[in-house]
Amino acid sequence: MAGVPPSRNGLVALSVTPSPLRSRNAVVAAFALNGFLFASLVSRLPDVRSALELSNAQLGLLLLSASVGSLVMLPFSGRLIERFGAATVVRVAAVGVAAGVVVAALGATVVGWVPLAALGMLSEGMGLSAWDVAMNVEGAEVERRLGRTIMPRFHAAWSMGSIAGSGIGIPMAALGVPAVVHLLVVGVPAYGGVLAACGAFLPVQTHAPDPTVPGERRASAWREPRTLLVGVMVLAFAAVEGSANDWLSLGLIDGYDVPHWVGVAGFSLFVVAMTTGRFVGPVALDRFGRAPVLWACTVAGLVGVLLTVYGAHLAVAAVGIVIWGLGASLGFPVGMSAAADDPRRAAARVSVVSTIGYGAFLIGPPFLGAIGDRIGTLQALLVVAALMVPAAFSVLAARPQRGPVDAADLTG
Repeated sequence: MAGVPPSRNGLVALSVTPSPLRSRNAVVAAFALNGFLFASLVSRLPDVRSALELSNAQLGLLLLSASVGSLVMLPFSGRLIERFGAATVVRVAAVGVAAGVVVAALGATVVGWVPLAALGMLSEGMGLSAWDVAMNVEGAEVERRLGRTIMPRFHAAWSMGSIAGSGIGIPMAALGVPAVVHLLVVGVPAYGGVLAACGAFLPVQTHAPDPTVPGERRASAWREPRTLLVGVMVLAFAAVEGSANDWLSLGLIDGYDVPHWVGVAGFSLFVVAMTTGRFVGPVALDRFGRAPVLWACTVAGLVGVLLTVYGAHLAVAAVGIVIWGLGASLGFPVGMSAAADDPRRAAARVSVVSTIGYGAFLIGPPFLGAIGDRIGTLQALLVVAALMVPAAFSVLAARPQRGPVDAADLTG
């Protein structure tokens, strides 16, 4: 019966499977709305800091609650997706995100109580991470059905959504719109968009192993060498991306003695370059394969950072930023695709790779900050260039798997 998938119990489901193209558009929306809600709260962080009278260090500790929420939820996301499906996980996670950003703003700007703001950010972090894993699993399934690389464009949609969220936040803050009102106004329709998108998700066929069936007992994804190596690669590329998010503007201001707006412009240039790489990268991936393109990305990341740090002139640094952004563009999304090569274990493996990769966003900022205090903000970015070495060695693990393989198989 074409277009009618079997249900989990083997019976025929009475629903029509959405077309891959419709599901592709739904995944684009899910990525964009995830970035939109994330950036909407980020755009009001100055209000949070001033309302609670926090120092930068205290604000950093408050933001840590979101990171803790993400790392707590990530290891469980795979099992939730296997049990309930990607669409259900995204729907529930989006509630946590939308409620979390409103509660965080309420706690900070209305109640004035730090624990309530931290609780909201904890909810946001947990929701964002589960949503992230689920939409990457769904995106990998769409990519598999279409038969061509498209995952980097989903991640580009996240960037576009975050730009939109920040763009709306700027006039909201300038007009003095209360943060709670702002986040309610954008959060409710965004959640409606999530619900509409999830209705077009494909029914990803993932299942937990049945120990009573011979050959079904499988080791945890945390014990699979290939999955861990893909995680190392994603960790390195996440650090290359995240370090620019956190420190590029400050590095240009401190290292090149430029005005604040020039530092922000440098970061904007990085985002444009990275987003461009994610839009055009799939063409190169389909033509040359994952490994050659990712090796080129590691070289670009290394050269780009070196030019940015040692350029000696702002124009050279600008060229370096563009090369850096292109180098950072594909590692994370291709790592998600690699983790999901086998659809039967996609949820578990994407969960593991995401947990390892997001460690860069938790550990990176304070580590680079400590290094920057010793050798300078701009020079601290050289640590990021060094990470391209382990990234290059782990690239081979991302080569496509052709059908079910043993957990220890690194041949791709």
